[in-house]
Amino acid sequence: MTTDPDSDRRAALFAAKLRAVARRHWQNIGPEVVSGPFPGGATLMEPATKRGWLLLDDQADRRLGAALALASRSGVTELHLLVDDADQAAVLARRAGLFATPPSVWIIAGAELRAAVAAPPATDPAPAPGAELYRPVLVAAGLDPVVEGGHLLGEYLGLEVARVVVVDDGTAHVEVGVGRFDREVGAMMFRELAESDALARAIAFVAEVRAPGAARHPLNQLVPERWLRSVLLAHPALVGASSLSPVGSAIPRRNLKDTGIATAVGTDIDGLPVVVCCSTGVDLELVPGAADDRLTHAPHARLILAVPTRDALAVTTELASHLLAPAEVVAVADDWRAPQGGA
Repeated sequence: MTTDPDSDRRAALFAAKLRAVARRHWQNIGPEVVSGPFPGGATLMEPATKRGWLLLDDQADRRLGAALALASRSGVTELHLLVDDADQAAVLARRAGLFATPPSVWIIAGAELRAAVAAPPATDPAPAPGAELYRPVLVAAGLDPVVEGGHLLGEYLGLEVARVVVVDDGTAHVEVGVGRFDREVGAMMFRELAESDALARAIAFVAEVRAPGAARHPLNQLVPERWLRSVLLAHPALVGASSLSPVGSAIPRRNLKDTGIATAVGTDIDGLPVVVCCSTGVDLELVPGAADDRLTHAPHARLILAVPTRDALAVTTELASHLLAPAEVVAVADDWRAPQGGA
């Protein structure tokens, strides 16, 4: 087994930094503390007092779930998270505050530490009026309109194949393609076609490969959690809902390859508000992300974590139970990509 010297040096620097900062600000740390690795950071654990310190250097606002899982596994009951980036620390503190026993979040400011102030709830702004004119166009083409970060997208089985782009004068147009680069290529390939024709051609191609039972293809491997959401939009009864609509997340995904969650809001079978967050695979950030999305869209709603049966992990159930307002894990049959019956 080979190791990366640069990664080893970076890990050693993180460990040294954490140990120095922790000893400077918690003078009662004993000699038996144990340093450990953490992706994009480092850990320091004191078993005798059940205290733990984590330095989060890389995407700190997206690391709360992993930190809480590690603390639980290590028996830590007093957890301190140390972050360099003040903006990420504020989001991390907001997410931490959604748990019944939240960890403390600190900002490293030179030689000093200061407590992070939680960021206000995130917002999911509406698209420009010019973009909304294209909603019927997306629906007529067989796409799910999704508003995310102020943009209107058209998704086919959870995959973005169109985006309504608004230019400086307020007018809008549809760009066809999967992701920004693909949309740029599409603009060149389909420039001789009307928008509706270009959209139809792109959908036809995606529909052929992003289908239940289709051979493995890059386009049916991307954003599976959004595919799951599209199934639940069509069949909300699978998670005990009567109606669902897609919404954006408090922390938008950076690209289509990132692990993430897909969220919808609606009502359950009793007519009460519900937030449903979909995930596939192993995602330790599902619970913090879902709780943050509930805070954004419907703070007092029931929260459901929808995952395939094989991905209904014990760590997810445990983290969900530790929220101030606990979430429910609902398992969806592992063949969820296949056509579903029912409402």
